[in-house]
Order: sequence, then C-alpha cells, then structure tokens
Amino acid sequence: MIRITYDINVYRKVLREILEPHHTVVELGCHVGNSTRIISDLVPEGRVIAIDNSPEAISIMEDLSRKTGNVEFISGDVRLHETLERVCEMIESCDVLSVDLGGGYHPDTTFKVYFIWSSTLKPGTSIIRNRGLLDFVCSSMTEESITSRYGWLESSGDAGIPPRLREFKLWSSRIYKEGADDR
Repeated sequence: MIRITYDINVYRKVLREILEPHHTVVELGCHVGNSTRIISDLVPEGRVIAIDNSPEAISIMEDLSRKTGNVEFISGDVRLHETLERVCEMIESCDVLSVDLGGGYHPDTTFKVYFIWSSTLKPGTSIIRNRGLLDFVCSSMTEESITSRYGWLESSGDAGIPPRLREFKLWSSRIYKEGADDR
C-alpha cells in the first residue's frame, strides 16, 4: 500500500493506522523528530531508522535516540546512495517507508527519493507527505489502472535500485524480499 498525504495531521493519523508494534520503519526527512516520537511510541518492539541532513536535527535526534531505545538517527542526505547503503547494512527488512521531505516542496525530488528507496527496501507500506505529489495524483486519473499492493511500485520491478546497490545481491539477499527479483 502506498499512501500520499499533505496535511501533517492526516500524515500522523495514517501513521497511527498502519504502524504495528513490531514494525521496522525507515523515516526519510525526520527533521527534529516530531513525527519520529509518534512512530517510536507506535513501534515499541520495533525499530525506527530516522534520517535527515539538517544541522538542527543532529543534537535533538541524537538525544531522542538515547531516550527511546528504538530510534537510530543518521545525519545524512537521503539523495545519496551512500546513505541508502548504510541503511541496507543496518536492517534485514523494512515494513514501512515514511517519506517527509519538506511536505509541500520539490515533488520531483521526493518522488525520485521514494522510488529509489522503495525499490531497494521493498517496504510493505509507504507513506509520502508531499503536496505536489498529492495534487498530481489526484488530478491525473485516467481509465488505466496500475496498482501496487505493497509500499513500492511493483510494476517497475527492480528498476529503481541503484547499480552499486544491485551488486549487493551477490553477497547479501537482505535488500531483496523473496521472489522480488523475479518481478
């Protein structure tokens, strides 16, 4: 399932609806952790990998990581493959991919980041907070129906996995869910 929202309250409501106590959540664009705190509380038996490159996030998120026990903060740019590689080395699987990169800005960057991360991690569910993407999706309906049952674009297969990460398949099956590379 892929959910796109804009309003922060709707975004957090959707998080409350989809998260389960044992989930592994990768949160792209955590900023100072306001949504991260909610996610952490909703997945007490799970794990939250929260990533942001804003300088003001560092001390606040490091403090949150120490206090919660289930949040791991990465100060990094989600547009860089090195950041994705680091996350791939940290987790076995991703239940939920949460993308909030500025809320209303840069739908092209938000979609590209989502596409690459979701193609690689193959989350069960994705939630994206971006006004431009929501506007685009809601205004561009046609008679065609292409749907994805999971949190990544199944019709694209592995097309979004960066070539360097694709090489991981040789020594690590962790970034591929069973049967996913057959699509």
